[in-house]
Amino acid sequence: MPHSATVHISHKGTSAREIRDIILADVVLTIAFALLLSGGLLSKTIKPTSILAVLPIAAVAVAVSFVLHELMHKFVAQHYGAWAEFRTWPIGLVITLASSMFGFLIGIPGATYIFSNSFTKKQNGIVSLAGPATNLVIFFVFLGIWVLISPASAYVQNALGIITFISLWLAFFNMLPIFPLDGSKVLAWNWPVYLATMLFIVALLALFFMGAII
Repeated sequence: MPHSATVHISHKGTSAREIRDIILADVVLTIAFALLLSGGLLSKTIKPTSILAVLPIAAVAVAVSFVLHELMHKFVAQHYGAWAEFRTWPIGLVITLASSMFGFLIGIPGATYIFSNSFTKKQNGIVSLAGPATNLVIFFVFLGIWVLISPASAYVQNALGIITFISLWLAFFNMLPIFPLDGSKVLAWNWPVYLATMLFIVALLALFFMGAII
């Protein structure tokens, strides 16, 4: 989810602060997803062993679905000559962790901030689309792995199913036409592209929930 502004900044690299913020967001989201997959701290059936069992799944899901999503925003923005770095949102980190304790998740740990003095609406739309598009690629990659190794152990199958769903759900959530989510910027750039992408994601979600995919 990128935030953009128009200023003159020439730095295009990766700072120590960005690395720190990505790691912090990754850790918080991993713990949050582990708690969510375990039912939340208020669940009567939650056990430390269940949290430890889903922790590796959550770690992989966050690393590939969230981190790559944000990095793709950054790389595409830099391709257009902009300065882009990920920043955590302290309040968002608290909301992310607190919500997961109650059995649901509001995942807003931070965003990729983009600065340019010559960003067009089209470039902003493409940069915004890069994140959800990455999630779709991840979805199909892990779906392919699931097909290739099936039948596998129940744990591996569940892990692959969870990772594909999380990536697809993040694509859907970020494509909602609500500012500052990616969908609002894609829609402002090109509504046919937005509509086609969103319909494709919704169709995949419907197939997923009906059990036609996994």
